[in-house]
Amino acid sequence: MKNIVLFIVILGAFTLHAKENRWTINGSHSVQWETSKGDLPYTDHIEMSGLSTSVVYYWGVNEKKQFTMDRHLVFPMLRTIPNNTHASWMPRCDVDFLKGMTANKRYMSGEEVKTVTIDGILNVFSTIKGDGNEFEVTRHFFPSTKHTAVCEAYIIKNIGKKKETIRVPALYQVRTTNKEDGTRGSYKLVAKTEFKEDFMKTLEPGERAEFYCTIQAFAEADEKEIALDVIEESVCRYDFVDKVANRNLSFECPDKTIQTLFQMSKIRASESIFYTQNGLMHAPGGESYYAAMWCNDQAEYVNPFFPFLGYDKGNESAMTTWRCYLKYINPEYKFVPWSIICGGDDVFGPFDRGDAAMLAYGASRYCLERGDRDIAQEVWPLIEWCLEYCHRKLNHHGVVASDADELEGRLPAGDANLCTSSLYYDALISGAYLLEEIGKNHNSQFLIKNYRQQAATLRKNIDKFFHAKVEGYDTYRYYEGNDVLRSWICIPLTMGIYDRAQGTLQAMFSPQLWTENGMLSQSGDKIFWDRSTLYGFRGAFASGYADKALEYLKKFSAIRLLGEHVPYVVEAWPEGGLRHLSAESGLYCRIITEGLLGFRPTGFRSFNLTPQMPTEWDKYSLCNIFACTDSPINIWVERITGGKLSVKIEKEQKVIKNFTIKTGETIRVSIK
Repeated sequence: MKNIVLFIVILGAFTLHAKENRWTINGSHSVQWETSKGDLPYTDHIEMSGLSTSVVYYWGVNEKKQFTMDRHLVFPMLRTIPNNTHASWMPRCDVDFLKGMTANKRYMSGEEVKTVTIDGILNVFSTIKGDGNEFEVTRHFFPSTKHTAVCEAYIIKNIGKKKETIRVPALYQVRTTNKEDGTRGSYKLVAKTEFKEDFMKTLEPGERAEFYCTIQAFAEADEKEIALDVIEESVCRYDFVDKVANRNLSFECPDKTIQTLFQMSKIRASESIFYTQNGLMHAPGGESYYAAMWCNDQAEYVNPFFPFLGYDKGNESAMTTWRCYLKYINPEYKFVPWSIICGGDDVFGPFDRGDAAMLAYGASRYCLERGDRDIAQEVWPLIEWCLEYCHRKLNHHGVVASDADELEGRLPAGDANLCTSSLYYDALISGAYLLEEIGKNHNSQFLIKNYRQQAATLRKNIDKFFHAKVEGYDTYRYYEGNDVLRSWICIPLTMGIYDRAQGTLQAMFSPQLWTENGMLSQSGDKIFWDRSTLYGFRGAFASGYADKALEYLKKFSAIRLLGEHVPYVVEAWPEGGLRHLSAESGLYCRIITEGLLGFRPTGFRSFNLTPQMPTEWDKYSLCNIFACTDSPINIWVERITGGKLSVKIEKEQKVIKNFTIKTGETIRVSIK
């Protein structure tokens, strides 16, 4: 039996390795597909967002190498009726701005897409050959950074041998909704070329013409169509992409696939932030979730990432989360809602998913990383309330009871699940660290001691209650009565609980759980959610299994970045159709910051580092880290003589800390 299982594992690994990637890396935050590579037809979808608009581009190349495009637009603050979680106006637009284009009065046909690149903008490069003429056609697709609009740029270059006069028909297409269907009355969608009369230009060989198109939306009663400068819009989009992808929290390592996916993940993690009446709100996206935030996606997954990145709008959106949830703490200790929706005007969540533990975990880490006393004091009442709520929910086994977990009943979670208790454990530790920074009275000293005692007791209870042999592995059961492996057995490893690390890692990467798309949500099923796999990678690195973590992270990253659906990690399958929800990309980045580097905040200007170094690497670095410091720092980790690691911390172009340690050794760092 063991030989059969081994053969299956080897065969699966060989098949995954042997499968050729469709896409290739094309720069620090760019991937490229040459249409000569891979089967046709090929279709994919990618989401991009600005502060007022999101768009999912459903694009493809057919058997004849012709380009197809269908835009699924989302306008979070143009609300529809009923105004619920999914009430953003989401029209579709498949207009072809090149339809009817002619050269010397002859319709152009025979388009052949050559390459497609994604670098925060979707770029399509084609050739069109007609009756004795030949052109290069370039399309650029991207959302406006601030307006309710998407923008497109088109470049037509004459690569033939004779002069050609091109003509592109003007287009002005309007769609209007019924006023009864919107909270602000009727909405208009306008797709138009920048020119009101047909665009005509004569091109000598080698010359090119450029023109622009937009699709914008507005409420007919109180807004008007605006004139958009597409060149300016493209500059703003590129500046945003360059800032979050390259300038802030830049990662370099020997593996270019992991490095590139990290750099690109920062784009998706940061762009899904929208203007609302209650401030900037980060939202999951996915053609479903906008102008709304969740205790898991925002509070737990992505908010603790933004202080590392130093992205101002990300930090502002995190503060919106804490301020909105502060309104729902209550003296009766009734559970808080899962989500705050409709721009902050409504809530959803009919039962307790362990949301208080999610909030306490994310908010306490966030405040430590921001290193701002005023912010911490403002958010502290939320953290304190959530910690007390969880304490009151301890059952007779000493673990936290909840009605469900973040999957909201999709899979069983029992009366007390491993996720909720693990999050509460880490929140108690962070809460104690935070109170040391902001608490100065006798009661705060009592709470600090109490939180640490509660954490120590909870850790023992987690092991006592959840530790089990499941499907032959010495790991955790997810809840009482659970007898099949679950992907969330990884979560104690991300909270510094390594008591069952070896057996848990064996279970995570076992044939029962592991697939080329990461861990199944539970063995024997087909469902997977990237979020638990991303936690798993983080925990595998943090617990000292860097070689095993890297082995599987390389394969997983190649599929997500360079496979058939690119270039980000996804939410789930089959639910959601592999949509690129935003917070999951933040979780990918946290594999590196908290897993590989082992960064754990302990104060406003202090943190622990537990760097890991895979055998096949010799160095890596993270530069422009904004967490736990008043100005960005760089951290360089390099293998040196004797198998030890050199860890250098640089601030303002000066090395301020220099350590020589063993791999996996913890460094306590204070930045003044």
